[in-house]
Amino acid sequence: MDLPIQPGYPPMEARTADRLPEGPGWQYEPKWDGFRCLAFRDGAEVDLRSKSGQPLARYFPDIAERIARLGPRRFVLDGELVIASDGRLDFEELQLRLHPAASRVAKLAAANPASYILFDLLVERGASLVERPLTERRPRLERFMHGLADERMHLSPATQSVEQARAWCEEVGQALDGLIAKRLDQPYRSGDREGAIKWKRLKTADCVVGGFRYGTNSELVGSLLLGLYDDDGLLHHVGYTSTIAAKDKPELTRRLEALRKPPGFTGGAPGGPSRWSTERSGQWEPLAPKLVVEVRYDHVSGGRFRHGTALLRWRPDKAPKQCRMDQIEPTGSGGIEALLRTG
Repeated sequence: MDLPIQPGYPPMEARTADRLPEGPGWQYEPKWDGFRCLAFRDGAEVDLRSKSGQPLARYFPDIAERIARLGPRRFVLDGELVIASDGRLDFEELQLRLHPAASRVAKLAAANPASYILFDLLVERGASLVERPLTERRPRLERFMHGLADERMHLSPATQSVEQARAWCEEVGQALDGLIAKRLDQPYRSGDREGAIKWKRLKTADCVVGGFRYGTNSELVGSLLLGLYDDDGLLHHVGYTSTIAAKDKPELTRRLEALRKPPGFTGGAPGGPSRWSTERSGQWEPLAPKLVVEVRYDHVSGGRFRHGTALLRWRPDKAPKQCRMDQIEPTGSGGIEALLRTG
């Protein structure tokens, strides 16, 4: 490719903050729960790259084909690959695309097409824009998108009003991952986190402690296994928390060992040892469903916490049967599609 920036170019990133910056000079955008993707096109050549520089076109041929059909022929775009389902973004469906068999990828693409949400334009007509401020790049991106009429390529909404950005979160609910704040006067800072700030929606849930694991090479608890009840009264494993203070582990271990009782989880249960764990760390101890904890989490995927959670407090006032799956189900009535129409 004969472009001023080449595939493998590191995208601009953002540093995490507990609150959004306010005042003049900031642009706010939704934080999408998908795969970050830079799209390169030079004539007939199209290349999609992940944040780490890995090729993505083979996994998203539907998006690569659409980019190849666009009128502009020499450009680089920055955006997010997503798959929407029932008004929310389905990260689990997105992960299924990372399959070695092209036939399987093609089948998935036909059944659940991906979308590409664009939030920056880095090269236009073969000329680099990365040294230009966001106040110039955003209008150029809007002109680039105007008239494309492609239902799988969307302009990410942007506003200079923090109140409007917060309203998006209220309208869409848990379907939105959070918000990004970018300095309007900044160039595109490749590989840098200082040009933007990300604020994630952190949610809480009350969960039953259905089991625990000992720490590696330890006689003390290492993590608590969390569960939620479904409508049939079955307790399903939904994740874990390991943020237990060292000083609390001896007493907590004694408390947990006194409650050992199978099966622990009556629905979906934790898996055993994996290729990354020892036999001991993969094993788990079932507990009678007596204890409830409140945890903080960021993402839910396939009815489970995608990452480890943070233990906030014990909830002796909460009955285990009150800990239900509906706590982590998507909320909000606006839907992702409605938000994208404002872009």
